[in-house]
Amino acid sequence: MALILVIDDEAPIRENLMRFLRLEDHRVHEAPDGQAGVEMARLERPDLIFCDMMMPRMNGLQVLDALRSTPELASVPFVFLSASAEPEQLEHALQNGATAYITKPFNLAQLRETLKTLLPPESRS
Repeated sequence: MALILVIDDEAPIRENLMRFLRLEDHRVHEAPDGQAGVEMARLERPDLIFCDMMMPRMNGLQVLDALRSTPELASVPFVFLSASAEPEQLEHALQNGATAYITKPFNLAQLRETLKTLLPPESRS
């Protein structure tokens, strides 16, 4: 069972993703914006982070920069969630240290594959 942090300012998306992750037998924390997400990550030290790209207070790239500059969080897998499927945005996110990029709306098979790929076997359900 992994600890996963979901950072997204859209409550329905955040809640649906959290529900799915709990059904997959993971512990989940949430943050409604980038600044709260950075604070939660520093406090809880999650095994994986899902983060929206466009949010108030801090956007996803600012969150990623803040976490990558925190030594104990620098290697935590970081997955961007975004409604934009622009190749330039995907490339920019990956060049800036994101582990993966999922476009909204996402599907459950895609999420399961991401968990399988990014979490060590002992922390998967």
